[in-house]
Amino acid sequence: MRHTAFSLLLIAALCATRSQAGENDSRTMEILLAQSLQSIGNNKLDVALNEVDSLLKVNPNFKLAQLVKGDLLLAHSQALNNFGNAPNAPHDRMEDLRDEARVRLQRVQQQQPFKATPKFLWQLDASQRYAIVVDTSKSTLYVYENVNGEPHYVSDYYVSVGKKGADKVSEGDQRTPLGVYFINSILTKDKLTDFYGSVAYPLSYPNEWDRRQGRDGHGIWLHGTPSDTYSRPPRASNGCVVLSNNDLLQLGKLVQIGHTPVIIAGQMDWSDDNDRTDRNALLAEIEKWRNDWSNIDTDAYLNHYAQDFSTGGVNFAAFSQQKRLVNSGKSWIKVKLSKLSAFPYPGQPGLVVVNFEQDYDSNNLSNRMLKRQYWMKRNNKWQIVYEGSA
Repeated sequence: MRHTAFSLLLIAALCATRSQAGENDSRTMEILLAQSLQSIGNNKLDVALNEVDSLLKVNPNFKLAQLVKGDLLLAHSQALNNFGNAPNAPHDRMEDLRDEARVRLQRVQQQQPFKATPKFLWQLDASQRYAIVVDTSKSTLYVYENVNGEPHYVSDYYVSVGKKGADKVSEGDQRTPLGVYFINSILTKDKLTDFYGSVAYPLSYPNEWDRRQGRDGHGIWLHGTPSDTYSRPPRASNGCVVLSNNDLLQLGKLVQIGHTPVIIAGQMDWSDDNDRTDRNALLAEIEKWRNDWSNIDTDAYLNHYAQDFSTGGVNFAAFSQQKRLVNSGKSWIKVKLSKLSAFPYPGQPGLVVVNFEQDYDSNNLSNRMLKRQYWMKRNNKWQIVYEGSA
């Protein structure tokens, strides 16, 4: 029997297939699928059919595997000219499944970033045990563990994103937002319809930068799939990031409500020496900001803020006037920062989201708060463009 040219292209992508699947459900399914396609490429169609049958016993709702099985059964009676030869099958549905096959095989092929450090995780605070980075171009969600403030690769999962891709702008545009977000809450199965799967984690979209850029919309979640669906095509959601239910349950063991950052990027970038230099320069500037405030050096303190700074509708001029008035009544100030994290913003060169716990004490006021700042590097100078409570 003849195998198709498409099958040969699939097999060419399998040279780096791993022999052990591990505990990652998505990776397990991909490797089992790859093994079946390897058998197709070797013209061992009966072996391939047994392998895909075994895969479907593990997860009978894996529609891509069902499509492969359909092709294999059809191959006993006719030559196959394409991947997904089901007669009268909807063209759009077949294209979706072909896209999923392509993405999943690329994921099997790609080298795991065991040692590489994501550009978007400059510093994690001690309370953030894990961080999540989503690469929308590869339909992949990466999980990193916080080891002494530095991210270490743990695992990755296949995900679906918006039908129209990434870079959300407005309500209903069916795009997944790009930015730095946090998991706000958890919605358990009893609070969801079956469409959203076993659990959902709402994200903090729109964030402060989104609102400043005029981006709107709501209801961007990490969520699962319907009970009769193992996975969805790479672009299938209305803007959410969608995982298989099993993968999401594994991820849920690591999630901390209010603490876990979720950075959604158009493409994963990796840290280099320039990033480390910029990170160190920013951390030094934050310390100068804290020190100038503590020393009641108001001019130096305000110099850390950009002319286009804003917070809660207050612009730089009004903010400066207020700070000068407040500081004029201070005889001493002490400011301490702790639990500091820093995340470069995807698609916005020179923009970094900084979070920390601020302990402020003075002769007439004391408070403690979680603060968030957006620092922008312009003309080789770091300045604050937004500041508010986190």
